[in-house]
Amino acid sequence: MTTNGALARSYLAKARVRLRALAVFVAEEAYSDVIREAQELVELALKGMLRQAGVEPPHWHDVGGLFRELADRFPDLDSDDLDRIAAISSWLHAEREPSFYGEPGLIPTERYTEADARRAFEDASWVVSVSARVIPVE
Repeated sequence: MTTNGALARSYLAKARVRLRALAVFVAEEAYSDVIREAQELVELALKGMLRQAGVEPPHWHDVGGLFRELADRFPDLDSDDLDRIAAISSWLHAEREPSFYGEPGLIPTERYTEADARRAFEDASWVVSVSARVIPVE
């Protein structure tokens, strides 16, 4: 039987692999891909943290706001951490589809800049480091 802890560790492992891929996208100047992959890895890491806390993650992409509601389940995170988690998740969720598909008048490869990609990379790195504090590795 798979436990929440085992799934949480699996999600964190997948997020770490995606973080390494982000560095490649940054180096290749594939800035829109950095945004999209950062969103996916942040979602995985946050859902892993929820599983570790015994919460079944919802089937939507932006779960950051739940961390404020469930603050008591994350005693090692302070209110600044919880606010930053929510903000990162919200920002990346808003950019999820435009960064991948674009839309009329928005070409993903033209819209996103190196500064956007650096922000996404730094935010994703921070989320992975926070997740590693919450999800113990066996």
